[in-house]
Amino acid sequence: MSLFSYRHDNYCIEDCSLADIAQRYGTPCYVYSRTAIEQQWQAYQQPLMDSGRDHLIAYAVKANSNIAVLNVLAQLGAGFDIVSVGELERVVAAGGDPAKVVFSGVGKTEAEMKRALELGVYCFNIESTDELDALSEVAVKTGCQARISLRVNPNIDAKTHPYISTGLHSNKFGISFYKAIRVYQVAVSLPNITVVGLGCHIGSQITELAPFLEALQLLLGLVDQLAALDIPIRHLDLGGGLGVRYAYEQPPSPTDYVCAILKVLAGRSFTVVLEPGRSIVANAGVLLTRVNVIKSHVDKYFAVVDAGMND
Repeated sequence: MSLFSYRHDNYCIEDCSLADIAQRYGTPCYVYSRTAIEQQWQAYQQPLMDSGRDHLIAYAVKANSNIAVLNVLAQLGAGFDIVSVGELERVVAAGGDPAKVVFSGVGKTEAEMKRALELGVYCFNIESTDELDALSEVAVKTGCQARISLRVNPNIDAKTHPYISTGLHSNKFGISFYKAIRVYQVAVSLPNITVVGLGCHIGSQITELAPFLEALQLLLGLVDQLAALDIPIRHLDLGGGLGVRYAYEQPPSPTDYVCAILKVLAGRSFTVVLEPGRSIVANAGVLLTRVNVIKSHVDKYFAVVDAGMND
């Protein structure tokens, strides 16, 4: 069944007519296909389940923080990747499990750290030495143990738009790949800090596998160096960034992406953490609006609708 289709000149999502939805609920209105979200989720989940690999798929809340969308994912057993305490509270309100939450982001405040520790989040993705020191202090004050993973910057060009590239040295995100070992050595010496993982996030709307696999190989090399220093790594977090089709792009499917990762990791026992966002929800819904007036202006016509630029 096509999830998005015209039926008798009426556009439908699944079996629901958008015209009927507009009539019943009014416009503007966001309409999502639950099935589309579930199918994309399963495209990540199923090959990991089939492989027997320990994993956490942490949906990136920034992609769409609608409570109903988060609830659908929570019911599927999803984890969540957050960048603020506001997103954390949304996850909790939607029925998500804080123990499956990865706290990312470069600007975590002490109050946000405290709340995340109180709720028992799975892991903090550390982006700087200052953040690491602050988290240790907050963890000591609250009597909690903070599980951490360093987000390293591997200096990989993901060949995406420069505004959504995050894996180059010129970007603000992550800890330099070349400083990572020293920061891990500091981390294991800090009170109330437990090192559990290593991760990276190289950008968004990436439409080929090569940059992801290059980043993974670099992470594995760093894992081996850390093991030699008796700093074991339990999970590898490859972030998100898998692209979707807007026009003529041909991105890999989530299943192809996961299978390529598993092939590289054959013989290694790491837990795999992924943080997909756009690829789960971008093509799962529409913004339904109504045309109020057709405006003529010089040599153009404009359809004036009841949704704004902010929508």
